[in-house]
Amino acid sequence: MSDPLLVVEGLSVHFPVATGRPWGDKPVVRAVDGVDFTLAAGETLGIVGESGCGKSTTGNAILGLAPVTAGRVLFDGRDVAGLTGRARQALWRDLQVVFQDPVSALDPKRTIGQSIAEPLAIHGVDRTRRRARVDELMELVGLGAAQRDRYPNELSGGQRQRVVIARALALEPRVVICDEAVSALDVSIQSQVLNLLLRLQRELGLSYLFISHDLSVVHHVADRILVMYLGTVAEEAPTAELFARPLHPYTEALLSAVPIPDPVAERAKTSQPLGGDVPNPMDVPRGCPFVTRCPIREAGCETLRPRAVDLAPDHRVACHVREREITGTCALDRDAPEPR
Repeated sequence: MSDPLLVVEGLSVHFPVATGRPWGDKPVVRAVDGVDFTLAAGETLGIVGESGCGKSTTGNAILGLAPVTAGRVLFDGRDVAGLTGRARQALWRDLQVVFQDPVSALDPKRTIGQSIAEPLAIHGVDRTRRRARVDELMELVGLGAAQRDRYPNELSGGQRQRVVIARALALEPRVVICDEAVSALDVSIQSQVLNLLLRLQRELGLSYLFISHDLSVVHHVADRILVMYLGTVAEEAPTAELFARPLHPYTEALLSAVPIPDPVAERAKTSQPLGGDVPNPMDVPRGCPFVTRCPIREAGCETLRPRAVDLAPDHRVACHVREREITGTCALDRDAPEPR
């Protein structure tokens, strides 16, 4: 097996919070707290979780749009934090992004053709080649070159998102980060855009980091799924395995909320919906981040944070209780603090 194209190791992003006081420790928001994963060439990794779990911040840190507190990001074997000048500019050719809201992503004063051509101009592509490349890209995403002189407000939401996708592909990237790329679209348009992304992946050999709160959407596009909770990895597995055999209680709760187009199967669901609120990210539980909402927690879960360990082939889970159920032991048995 070839080496991963993208490697994220121990990634943490902590944001200091201004208190207005010159004394005392400054509180921090632990937006991302020790996340690890890899992305292979031609693969789609879905990152899912509730709002505020750190999935978008993870994508921004990879892109260099959020400061990395700890850990590192390797792209094609290179540490992106150490890249400067031409090397960093070359990285932006290989690593592009499609954001959630195409209205905010497009300049209303620029035509569609100008918006798609912008990255080509920044990277020094001459005017003749830029025009030809814009026409190629518009045809590729199903818009047609005849729309190059229209403005964003003249297009539908789905068409605008196709423009954003075309712009992201302008420099022939190898990885595209899709950050809630279809969540602002109607369901019928979502399906069209998802099918477009899958076709582009097959034709161009793209790798996707697909960030979404919607498990049913991720199920449609992802080869593997990473479940995040409060800035940490709760579970990671191949998509079919995760849906057939979720092991973390948080994943079980998320899946129980996914609608099933089968009344009999819907009635047969046994998992309970997720209750309670996500803890304040400035006051993260000392032990398992999920302990305040977990239906299977034990006393030690409040004091010792679980590591994400392999409990099945290519299936890692950060849960003391599940680890003990499957392996017969867990960190609570080995590393629990001595009683006072």
